[in-house]
Amino acid sequence: MTGAVDPGLLRRVRARLAAEPQALDAIVMAAAVRAEADGLIGDTDMVVILRELETELTGTGVLAPLLTDPEVTDVLVNGPDQVWTDGRRGLRRARVGFADEAAVRRLAQRLAVAAGRRLDDAQPWVDGRLDPGDGSGAGVRLHAVLAPIAADGTTLSLRVLRPVAHTLDALAGAGSIGPELLPWIRALVAARLSFLVAGGTGSGKTTLLSALLGAADTGQRIVTVEDAPELAPQHPHVVRLVARAPNVEGRGAVSLRDLVRQALRMRPDRLVVGEVRGAEVVDMLGALNTGHDGGAGTVHANSADEVPARMEALGAVGGWDAGAVHSQLAAAVQAVLFVRRRTDGIRILDQLGVLEATDGRARVIPVWSAEHGWGPGRGRLTDLVAARGCAVPR
Repeated sequence: MTGAVDPGLLRRVRARLAAEPQALDAIVMAAAVRAEADGLIGDTDMVVILRELETELTGTGVLAPLLTDPEVTDVLVNGPDQVWTDGRRGLRRARVGFADEAAVRRLAQRLAVAAGRRLDDAQPWVDGRLDPGDGSGAGVRLHAVLAPIAADGTTLSLRVLRPVAHTLDALAGAGSIGPELLPWIRALVAARLSFLVAGGTGSGKTTLLSALLGAADTGQRIVTVEDAPELAPQHPHVVRLVARAPNVEGRGAVSLRDLVRQALRMRPDRLVVGEVRGAEVVDMLGALNTGHDGGAGTVHANSADEVPARMEALGAVGGWDAGAVHSQLAAAVQAVLFVRRRTDGIRILDQLGVLEATDGRARVIPVWSAEHGWGPGRGRLTDLVAARGCAVPR
């Protein structure tokens, strides 16, 4: 056998390896190749086949170079020849691809197994996390959908989870925080006001939250609760709790709500929920209304104004009616920071507002926005900072 790899041999080797119970390595793959080739294969062809199998059947395959690129935050596979990356420069077509739809499906199913999940015709979508196992805190959040649910073929969405450790000064230097706003952000943290960072997917919510926590007094104990370990504030006293999805048997789940309750027993000075997305909002707001100042979290929203409505929807999942959510929100959270991603890919702090209750409903009063500058909420923020005994920026 010389020249191009025999497709029939590759198919037979893949099928044999798919039934192989032990971990795949070069020895196992070489044995499978020899078995399927009846021992009639030269050294050169063996090297070619092993290289192709290793790329396809181990790690993240052809996507590995994209996932290790520090500029890449997401790798999106829409089909064999439709691989895209997202990052600082926005969505871009990648110069890699797969042999066919079956190759994409095999990768999706193998990654699902690596994440301890099931992905097949009976369970055609999966959420999971791939852990590098090196203690770095990095990893990949996996989402996959098989055809025919994904009408154009198996899709993969991979979010690179790199612990963010930016400082407020670094964000200001990069143009993400306006110089006129930076002293007020520091005062907000120093005064231990509770706040929410809102924005869309990939807008920089976690990055800003991590920087804000890094500015907290070093004598304070921060306990974070997350779906995936992304927060890494530059602070000497941080305890990180990470949720866990159920295994393939549907057991062993540890929810964010479970972790919020546990965090309250860990003497937190600041309780932080990495992303508020469900019933855990009830426990978080309840905690912030029982003397836990300086708490924080992120939430998906289209603008600062829409945060109360978003929290109302999440509170309903936890069994609270609208009145309870609004009263607890206005009492527990003092500020809202809204971040967005500009068309040039730069993520900026776009709006700052304060929360107050009017006629039983929480609403956000603008303090500052990139479009309009200072707003009527500046006086309210001044009073909040001064009431905590902190210096008010001039």
